[in-house]
Amino acid sequence: MDANSHRWISTFLDAHAAEQGATRNTQLAYARDLRDFADWAAHRNAEFMTLARSDIEAYLVSCEAEGLARSTRARRLAAIRQLFRFAYAEGWRRDDPASRISGPGKSKKLPVTLSHSEVEALLEAARNVGRSPHDRLRNTCLLELLYATGLRVTELVSLPVAAVRGNPQMILVRGKGGKERMVPLSAPARDALSAWLNEWEHAASELRAKRQPEPRFLFPSRGREGHLSRVAFFLLLREIATAAGLDPTRISPHVLRHAFATHLLAGGADLRAIQTLLGHADVSTTEIYTHVLEERLKTLVLDHHPLAKS
Repeated sequence: MDANSHRWISTFLDAHAAEQGATRNTQLAYARDLRDFADWAAHRNAEFMTLARSDIEAYLVSCEAEGLARSTRARRLAAIRQLFRFAYAEGWRRDDPASRISGPGKSKKLPVTLSHSEVEALLEAARNVGRSPHDRLRNTCLLELLYATGLRVTELVSLPVAAVRGNPQMILVRGKGGKERMVPLSAPARDALSAWLNEWEHAASELRAKRQPEPRFLFPSRGREGHLSRVAFFLLLREIATAAGLDPTRISPHVLRHAFATHLLAGGADLRAIQTLLGHADVSTTEIYTHVLEERLKTLVLDHHPLAKS
């Protein structure tokens, strides 16, 4: 990647973070995508200043030839579009070569979800997975909070302890783009949270006795970020799924988020309310859960209606 392309990307990312409030994960994904595009252009002795629409389309074709998923190609095109839109606005280019390129779009697969009994099996297993009572209390709190709130995994593992002290009925969550929302807690989630906070306070008091600072986060760790990482929680969830007798490849934090939304909708919750709880900017994102219920109802009729049987 040449120096000019590096300057374009770094300046765009700085502006994107400041103006859009993009999350760290979004910034990292855009940086990876744009650097890959810049390397592709550099190998062809091309520069961002002179790239044409046909060049960008050729890059997308090469991505497809590599076997990249449609969702990955769509994300890369989104990053390229925003970069050139920014370059046009800043006067770096007199045209926007990416503005009229149609992308592959994301695949419209229905989200994987879980039944009530499968969620109950996970919650029960969490109470027994862990090398110590400390770990088991933490694991129980993680699972109860995730299913009770539908938080994104980053929102869950990075919860500050200040947000949950005092046996709250609701917690304040900082989501994508720094947007805040209030999420209510169920009684089982409050019980699990209370038990974990007692354990957390005990561990914190031991640190204070050693004149060490207490953790800022509800789920602290010794890692660089100071809290349980997304990867560590993902691996922990797979261990809990195995203990519950479920296929661990089917289970992820996002699947439990889907279960939260689907079970709420099945219980009669309003779609707009679910949108607010999930922190979706657009209700069209939330509407995917109505299709999950449609598929379940269709299966129910085909399996149990007497006229559906041959």
